[in-house]
Amino acid sequence: MINLLNKFFVLQLFLLLLIVISCKKENPTNPPQTENRNFYMGFTPFPYDINAVAQNYVYDKLATDADIIAHHFDDGVPWVEALADTDFHPNIMADWQYRLSRTPATHKKYVAVTPISIDRNALAPYKAEEGNLPLPAPWDTISFNHPYVKEAFLNYCNRVVEFFNPDYFVIGIEVNLLMKLRPDLWDSFLELHKYVYQQLKNTYPNLPIFVSFTGMDFIPEYSDADQVKQQQALNDMMPYTDIYGISVYPYISSLLTDPIPSNLFDRIFSYSSKPIAICETGYEADTISINGGSVIIEGTPELQNSYISYLLNKAQEYDAEFVINFVLRDYDALWVAIGSPDDIRILWRDTGLYDENGSARIAHQTWMEWLNK
Repeated sequence: MINLLNKFFVLQLFLLLLIVISCKKENPTNPPQTENRNFYMGFTPFPYDINAVAQNYVYDKLATDADIIAHHFDDGVPWVEALADTDFHPNIMADWQYRLSRTPATHKKYVAVTPISIDRNALAPYKAEEGNLPLPAPWDTISFNHPYVKEAFLNYCNRVVEFFNPDYFVIGIEVNLLMKLRPDLWDSFLELHKYVYQQLKNTYPNLPIFVSFTGMDFIPEYSDADQVKQQQALNDMMPYTDIYGISVYPYISSLLTDPIPSNLFDRIFSYSSKPIAICETGYEADTISINGGSVIIEGTPELQNSYISYLLNKAQEYDAEFVINFVLRDYDALWVAIGSPDDIRILWRDTGLYDENGSARIAHQTWMEWLNK
């Protein structure tokens, strides 16, 4: 009797196994497993127009099309208030509060600040009721390593961290451009950076604190940068950056929109063994011209999609921390609102994964396929 029962249970288990195998083969709800994504994906909340509708649109899309948000502050530092340790201008705090209120609780936060001007050739301007204000005295005559700058920038960074509680924190944006454009200022900047980095790491030992570099300037055939000085900037920074942060826009180089070499990111990433992050990137999906038509960049949605696909595959291969496509939706409306200037501000206008009308480009489909992995 016992043997008979054993045979019965064995038979039942065998039949159950056959059913499970059959279901796995035939049930469309059990597709083949794909490799899980190992990096975060996001955008900045850069609006496509100067109104609340555009602002809300971008944040709504960030909630569904990303799992990290990049708060990128590149328009100055409240030097006076940071040094005196007094309240920042209400406009600054209102912007911070709105950003924080619209950041989904499920998303990681990447925050970037910098003591370098947006032109990457001087001390960052003053910020109060708005950004990019002229530096007041004595800030207009002092350099990066002045005691005032050191104390003020450290105080500013501490306030940013305490307010945003970021998961990643950059304290210098595209720093190798300073070496490229003003190598005479490099040593004073390096002194500032070392001081602030070390002080912050003492206070926040578990927070990744780092800088970003323009990746294309490490590739000699696509950049006019002095490669010896670029390597020096990289070597100087490596002991004082937790992550090798990259800003990369291949079309803003002598490569333009020529086919991207299959080893481009292999070469850029090879300069450091530290964890990698794509702090900002993008690719033109339309044709633009600058300087009165002397420079024409012939982007297409297909070229953009090819770049995004290549980028995300490389991010997976190199186990990147995150990828930030700077612009979510093309800002044609914003560009018109500011007078359609014939300058570099057009270079990022058509790099959104949504076009100026809000229609998703083919690169958006590729992006979402990766996001859903």
